[in-house]
Amino acid sequence: MNQAIIFKTNLQELNTFAEKLSAKNKPSDIILLQGELGTGKTTFARLLINALHHKIKIPPPSSIKSPTFPIMISYDLKNYEVYHYDLYKLKNSKELQELDIFENCINNISIIEWPEILMKELDKKSYYSINFSFVNSSIRQIELNHSTKEIYF
Repeated sequence: MNQAIIFKTNLQELNTFAEKLSAKNKPSDIILLQGELGTGKTTFARLLINALHHKIKIPPPSSIKSPTFPIMISYDLKNYEVYHYDLYKLKNSKELQELDIFENCINNISIIEWPEILMKELDKKSYYSINFSFVNSSIRQIELNHSTKEIYF
């Protein structure tokens, strides 16, 4: 893991961060979102999905919901899809196989909340890791890493 970029953010700045990251994102990117409940993982996923739609000039979805209960929701971006996963309810890594999660990562963008259950499977993959933590009720600290490359914003 390369050296982290660490910064504090409010909701407006989080949207700016999502837009900057979307400018760098391309098919086959994996984005892991970690942090306690309520730190902003799903909010960030919504902002990033909207930014990816704006990037290619197509209307964003009218609703972007948390995939806690369906575990995965996909969004069409013309030439590829965004797969948004929430692995909070999974109990073991065997359940990952049923989701085709690694097949879906190929030539698509995958946003994965609660990725701890699949971390061992990512040894040879390239991915972004974003850790969210509370500073106070309106400010979060973000720690951004990439598994194989330096990140500049």
